[in-house]
Amino acid sequence: MSEAPSATAAARIPGPLSALGLTIMALTIVIDQVSKWIADANLLYQQGIELIPNFLALYRVNNTGIAFSLGNSADSLILIGLTSIVTLVVLYVWRGSTEGGRLAASGFALITGGAIGNLIDRVWHGHVIDFLFLHWGERGFFVFNLADVALTIGPLLLAWVYLLQPGKKG
Repeated sequence: MSEAPSATAAARIPGPLSALGLTIMALTIVIDQVSKWIADANLLYQQGIELIPNFLALYRVNNTGIAFSLGNSADSLILIGLTSIVTLVVLYVWRGSTEGGRLAASGFALITGGAIGNLIDRVWHGHVIDFLFLHWGERGFFVFNLADVALTIGPLLLAWVYLLQPGKKG
């Protein structure tokens, strides 16, 4: 006769080592790295190619800082260390999470995969390769990459699950 899983084990969301977690993290990293390799190999540095006129262009730059080029003057080793610590904290929180199901696990996996994708760039190149330029006409907003997209969608999923989900009591 088998024992029923404990309430804690039954409530846990798919963790970092689950098939869901590993798949989303791996796909995020691979898609990010392949897209950066293609951009680096095929786009001239700081030469724009419009994809969606007056909205989105291909525009390769080397970002030595963090989001929105903040911290451009920071030492690369400090940014590598900071990114590593934040990634480990996310993994720790994810591992201990008991609510939110597959959607929360997907959010954590996107954050982790995106962080690792940018961390690979920082270790390998000393900077992050950005190549998608969001703009409105001549007004530029920011240049980003697919890891940054994952780092945006992941927290949005977690906000939905933990803060905004309909019917969730605060």
